[in-house]
Amino acid sequence: MRDITRADICIAAAAEAWRGAGEIMASPFGTVPMVASRLAKRTFSPDLVLTDGEAAIIVGAPPITTRPSDLVREAAVPYKTIFSIVWSGRRHIMMQASQIDRFGNQNLSAIGPANQPKVQLIGVRGAPGNSVNHKTSYWVPDHSTKTFVAAVDTVCGVGYDRAEAAGPGATRFHDLPLVVSNLGVFDFSGPGHAMALRSMHPGVTVDEVIAATGFDLHIGDVVETPLPTDEQLAIIDELDPKGARDREVKA
Repeated sequence: MRDITRADICIAAAAEAWRGAGEIMASPFGTVPMVASRLAKRTFSPDLVLTDGEAAIIVGAPPITTRPSDLVREAAVPYKTIFSIVWSGRRHIMMQASQIDRFGNQNLSAIGPANQPKVQLIGVRGAPGNSVNHKTSYWVPDHSTKTFVAAVDTVCGVGYDRAEAAGPGATRFHDLPLVVSNLGVFDFSGPGHAMALRSMHPGVTVDEVIAATGFDLHIGDVVETPLPTDEQLAIIDELDPKGARDREVKA
């Protein structure tokens, strides 16, 4: 058996976000989430619906290196149809987060003051609508006090505290199941839906996770993140034959 990398562990952990999901659309952002969603479909969530990233549902879960022209498309999904899927809750997206705070507010728009940000990022995108209409998980490849912050500079994805303050219109379908970083796996099972450490990856200590987090992290019953099985490793190698996953994850 080959050596297991941190990226392999993150992929297996991220795939758990879609365990038993049934026939819903998976929308992964980033190499690790993309491989993870396809791993989930190949194993414990065969009914998961994957897209070509543009306007069609694809057949199966091909390698991420597959050329668009070689994808087998099952059905068209025009842009306007995506909104119907979003509003119906039949989607579980895994977005990246440039910043995330204790209650799951997420930022991928800009770093610094709103009137004069230091860094302009990709913008709010669909994060507000995603986070109040269907399950939204997050992937953070570089866990540090710059990414896990006391308060995000711009609220893109809506966290539990802001959803509660906004009322039933925001809380009815609001659900943040999982955050996976290069250090561990987190959920929002702490007091008042505060972020909690669920597992740390092999070789990582609780103290290291705490030191890399810019807020008080709830520490409950913490376990070590399970290693991917031999079957999962074989599928991961097939899905990502060029090892792009290892270039995304800070070890």
